[in-house]
Amino acid sequence: MSKRNCSGQVLLVGVLIIALLLLSTEIYVYDLGKAVEEGKQNPLSDFILTVRLSSKHVVVGSLANISQGGTNQTLEINLKRWSSFVGRLYQSGKCILNFTLRETAPYSSGIWISWGTNGVGVSGACANFTLRLLDRGTDVDLEYAINVTTTLLIQGTYKEMLGDSKQVNVTCNLLNEGKPALAENLMLYYRNLDDWLTPGPQNNYTIIDYGNGTYFMSFVADISSSTVEVSVHALDQREICVQANVTCTEI
Repeated sequence: MSKRNCSGQVLLVGVLIIALLLLSTEIYVYDLGKAVEEGKQNPLSDFILTVRLSSKHVVVGSLANISQGGTNQTLEINLKRWSSFVGRLYQSGKCILNFTLRETAPYSSGIWISWGTNGVGVSGACANFTLRLLDRGTDVDLEYAINVTTTLLIQGTYKEMLGDSKQVNVTCNLLNEGKPALAENLMLYYRNLDDWLTPGPQNNYTIIDYGNGTYFMSFVADISSSTVEVSVHALDQREICVQANVTCTEI
């Protein structure tokens, strides 16, 4: 079961607004700090950190939209808008923010979507940035990369019962940038002939959240096929969707 479609829509406008508010606030504080007391530590480093943080917000929001059915061009479009805004808003000097999208495999236009049948699913986005600031004798050149990756790992086993009835157990691990992450939503499907079905109370469906990015799901169902295939769709707390399929092992 492979389809880039999860419930709910991501409002990219909201993501961009958050990034703009962060940067606008930092610029205000930066200008105010210079006006009040020139002798204190220059808050330029805080401004740079805010640009980096806001850049990540834009990448995360773009990937969330793309993973839920948006086009891969969304990332480039949003980063162009973001770079243009940063350059226009900064009034204390000259600010130039450029970016390039990663094109080396497995990325294309900065996006890596791989929802395979081997128990591994990946939704990722990567862009490299260069930031230059010219401000009252200060010349800053900074390069940084933003790499956002949501990974889903699943394993499945099943046990034959009476007739076509099977006990199926599925273990999932959700990761953000390689570290355990919590899911906003998890949907489990199993295949019976040509149909993908969702287990419910009638299947004694249970899910255990271990609180560390690991989830255990169990159900009983009549499955006519000689193999048991399951699919898990996960939405992490950043609204990024990822999916993985696997053929369960008989025990």
